[in-house]
Amino acid sequence: MRRFAEILASAKLLGICVSPERFGIRRNALQRMNKTKQRVLLGMSGGVDSSVAGYLLREQGYEVIGVTMKVWPQDCISRAEDKCCGPQAVADARNVAHALGIPHYVVDEADQFERVVIDYFASEYQAGRTPNPCVMCNEKLKFGNLWSKARALGCDYIATGHYAIIEHVDATPPSREEGKCGEGAASTYAVLRKGVDPRKDQSYFLFSLRQPQLRRALTPLGTMTKQRIREIAHSLGLKVADKVDSQEICFVPGNDYKAFLRSHLGEDEFHRGEIYDVDGNFVGEHDGIELFTIGQRKGLPGGSPRPRYVVDLDPETNRVIVGDADDLVCEEFEIDRVNWHPTVGAGADRGSFEATVKIRYNHPGTLATVTPLENDCAHIWLHDPQRAVTPGQAAVIYDVDVVLGGGWICRTERREDARWNALSSTR
Repeated sequence: MRRFAEILASAKLLGICVSPERFGIRRNALQRMNKTKQRVLLGMSGGVDSSVAGYLLREQGYEVIGVTMKVWPQDCISRAEDKCCGPQAVADARNVAHALGIPHYVVDEADQFERVVIDYFASEYQAGRTPNPCVMCNEKLKFGNLWSKARALGCDYIATGHYAIIEHVDATPPSREEGKCGEGAASTYAVLRKGVDPRKDQSYFLFSLRQPQLRRALTPLGTMTKQRIREIAHSLGLKVADKVDSQEICFVPGNDYKAFLRSHLGEDEFHRGEIYDVDGNFVGEHDGIELFTIGQRKGLPGGSPRPRYVVDLDPETNRVIVGDADDLVCEEFEIDRVNWHPTVGAGADRGSFEATVKIRYNHPGTLATVTPLENDCAHIWLHDPQRAVTPGQAAVIYDVDVVLGGGWICRTERREDARWNALSSTR
């Protein structure tokens, strides 16, 4: 009971809201807690995945503390009722915690989420890039800011319901006393692998996690299929067993990112400009470069005998460049802010190597030659050219199922051919 009192005191100091059901546990359950157990802070979204993760961790002998991040600003509540960041998610997570007999807290991260995720999301579109907010949220919030809360609550690990495998090569756990992110645990390292369910694998979204973050992370669902997770939830009688998975960005209602940008930025912040084809011919005007992404077909002017696609965006001139499907094909590109995992060592000290590269989350991956460069960059040469390689998206590098590293796709320099030269001459 003394340990539980310490948790409660720490929670109050951190400004953590406490669920009204006495943290979802009974007094006799508290008395049975083993003080020598490793403690894990579990991010609970209110969905079936994180709910079953809590059960699995408890069965593995961990002392589990459930936390739900409140990330919606007050003016966003009505838009996010059914999302993982909405009020209903908090209620679902609280009910599951009560059913599992574990404490549950709500942590207000709305300001950080606005600054780190939503502002990034909008600014990337303004720069003519297509953002990936889930990667940023994982790195900066779920496995970033949340660690200070976890450490204050005496936790050894942070756990989530991601479908990915984090293999801790050494059994020595990260120390909660090691200072920032446990960086002193040089004797251990973690390997990030694909989850065994190919339809649900989420290792792509975790590529940017650094070793200190991976060493203190647990993902108990990585070795299981979605079907099995739902079966376990049903066997436990959890009300979220059949809850539908969210297929959208959690803070964008209806997956309509254009409407969200208009609401968040305001019409005056859109960068209007002109549309040209790859031959340098004027096609029309547009209401904002923010409304386009590479590979887009909808929303373009008609009048072409063949389908047109957005093949490039020029944030310097606010021009949208359109072309045929063949103009979307890309053979090589560069990535920056590369995060190399230990299997590649220092990254930049290694020569070229072959690997599989995913250029977006739902991409199957393709064979490529990867050449590490200076300044945390790398060159990617695709053995089989791919369509719609999109600046701002992540390119993640795999050796079969092991994540070797990844980075952010840079804008490619204009190709030196007659059509692109003709376009440049119209500036």
